[in-house]
Amino acid sequence: MRTVYKNIKQLLGASREPVGLLEGSEMGTVSVVDNAFLVVSDGEVENFGDMAGISDADLLDAAVEDCSGMFVFPAFADSHTHIVYAGSREREYEDKIRGLSYVEIAKRGGGILNSADLLRRTSEDDLFEMSLERLMRCVEGGTGAIEIKSGYGLSTESELKMLRVIRRLKESATVAVRSTFLAAHAFPREYAGNHDGYVSLIVNEMLPEVAREGLADFVDVFCDEGFFTVGQTGRILEAAAKYGIRPKIHANELACSGGIQAGVEYKALSVDHLEHTGDEEIAALKGSGTVATVLPGAAFFLGMPYAPARRMIDGGLPVAVASDYNPGSSPSASMKFVLSLASIKMRMSPVEALNAATVNGAYAMGLGDEYGIIMPGRKANFIITKPMPSFAYFGYSYTENLIEKVIVNK
Repeated sequence: MRTVYKNIKQLLGASREPVGLLEGSEMGTVSVVDNAFLVVSDGEVENFGDMAGISDADLLDAAVEDCSGMFVFPAFADSHTHIVYAGSREREYEDKIRGLSYVEIAKRGGGILNSADLLRRTSEDDLFEMSLERLMRCVEGGTGAIEIKSGYGLSTESELKMLRVIRRLKESATVAVRSTFLAAHAFPREYAGNHDGYVSLIVNEMLPEVAREGLADFVDVFCDEGFFTVGQTGRILEAAAKYGIRPKIHANELACSGGIQAGVEYKALSVDHLEHTGDEEIAALKGSGTVATVLPGAAFFLGMPYAPARRMIDGGLPVAVASDYNPGSSPSASMKFVLSLASIKMRMSPVEALNAATVNGAYAMGLGDEYGIIMPGRKANFIITKPMPSFAYFGYSYTENLIEKVIVNK
């Protein structure tokens, strides 16, 4: 089946050649075709251009959709989520309102440990149904590729259950899904006094089984103050490397923990959060190939400082933005809101935010050769907006539903 989308006010992010990871000032530019058309055939992009160049061949046997006043740009590549979980944590929301910090809630046995308690009691089938509903919410919001982490099991049985759910989502979803093994998300209660013992469990029992079943594309560690040390992180990543599993790291959310430097040392695909990032960390990341992924939704919800994305971009880094959709610190699927926060709170231009959520987001989950741009021969994954005065209006009007349609294929 062929469909022609015509009279598009602006087509952004379309290219006839691959686009590499965007660094620094490169993030401030995007291809724009005014008064454009876009041809999709059997789920793949076939052609695009300005309306003056549309041919009879483009229109042959095609359904035609008029996109007058509308904008079209690549679907979001959300490279950091935790959407496989068993229940919400609104009680902690009230604790936050009363002034308790994320760390204080965790020390009281809340946070991730509460999610682990719920997940351990939930069947795989129920967990799959809950997670599929959330995934569909992400897609409705414009997400065309997504990374999903484990990390709410904190035991061999429950971590494997989460990863099997993610595998089922991969098989059933209409979007590309990447899975990340994050047993090193917190220390379970039974290992409260034996942190190194839990690291040994991850290395000696969990990782071999994850590798045997082929359940993870990546491995992740929460390398931060009060969680996993740089040494413990290195031990887990070295073990994962023996199975060919590349790392992504939660780093520097709570302090300058050394997590960014550890990510660079172990050639992490991305280091994520980065609220506490200075000149030393920016220097370590520059030229490393590791993507700096910022999560403004978490900073917004927790009332924490935002990662210094402006300084990172000005320092020449490749920056991605992601939703961090999870029950405790970012309970939202809205990548549109993430783009608004990236501009309003992190001083990223609307184009920089778009590139961070598309091209660089795709590279941050190893999908840069397949997703993040609109290109002939690639799968059709794009967003059609409602009529808008300009592209900047998309982030400016931060609560308005401006997505008319999402086209996704994997």
